[in-house]
Amino acid sequence: MNKSFKLGKYNIGEGYPPFIIAEMSGNHNQSLERALKIVEAAASAGAHAIKLQTYTADTMTIDCDSEDFTISNPDNLWAGRTLYDLYQEAHTPWDWHHEIFEFARELDMIPLSTPFDETAVDFLETLDIGIYKISSLENTDHALIKKVAQTGKPIILSTGMMSKEDIIDSIEVAKSAGCEDLILLKCTSSYPAEASDANLATMLDMKEFTKCNVGLSDHTMGIGVPVASVIFDACIIEKHFTLSRSDGGVDSAFSLEPEELKAMVIETNRAFNSIGKISYKSGSSEDDSRKYRRSLYVTENVKAGDKVCPENVRAIRPGLGLMPKHLDKVMQKSFIKNIERGTALDWSMLE
Repeated sequence: MNKSFKLGKYNIGEGYPPFIIAEMSGNHNQSLERALKIVEAAASAGAHAIKLQTYTADTMTIDCDSEDFTISNPDNLWAGRTLYDLYQEAHTPWDWHHEIFEFARELDMIPLSTPFDETAVDFLETLDIGIYKISSLENTDHALIKKVAQTGKPIILSTGMMSKEDIIDSIEVAKSAGCEDLILLKCTSSYPAEASDANLATMLDMKEFTKCNVGLSDHTMGIGVPVASVIFDACIIEKHFTLSRSDGGVDSAFSLEPEELKAMVIETNRAFNSIGKISYKSGSSEDDSRKYRRSLYVTENVKAGDKVCPENVRAIRPGLGLMPKHLDKVMQKSFIKNIERGTALDWSMLE
């Protein structure tokens, strides 16, 4: 499975620049106008795709305010809220999807979504979706993974909270149901997440034991972790996105703003281009700098027969003479002709 595939005009996989997904999530704040502005801003920032989440409060949970259905951790971003209330606010109305998808396509972006149950998959199939994302909270829902795999579309699978055994099981479900293109995203399922919990080194191990390409679904602040992930072979990077964190919204606290997303697109691409290959050869880009290394120069006027000494030969810039490593050997020699101060030293001048 460790290969690349084509999605629209983009090649995704090993050997290609990271494919950048801007995750809208609930940052539309229940305004279609704002949702479309988010799509437009993501496109302007250089993101390749915009991602929605397809669910309703009723497909996610039940309307209940008992302890089981209330977020009780005081450190949680959504502490005190019931699951139903949170999902009511965060969900993207299904009748918005078509307009958002079509607008994204007009802007040359790939629209995609995360379905949270099987009815969402059926709905997304009516929108000609080209690729699916399975969230970390659904990554062991084998019925959902099977349903998505049966569409024959590529799958992006977030691996938050998964053990190796969980990952292997979900891959097997996807493959058995017909999935041929599967990318695993390293993900820390806390909101926001700490960079110290990212454990990006896991990506290379995950790529090795699964033979799948890997990427990153990131909830840390800033762009440092996404940029670093490129060195660990991230071929997809997903980041939550909003117009302004000050506007509020369920996910705004850990979302990038337009200038930050633009910087992430630029810097992840720069990181990808920096990887290159193992090389100890000087490249052509260094030709000009090579002239300004130190080298051996005659630093006083000398006559034939004069002995080389520290006063008349020194290692200085520029770099057109003998390499400084030859200085000890040169000091044992004499000049065979008159040489003017400021002449680059070469062996033909010495006996």
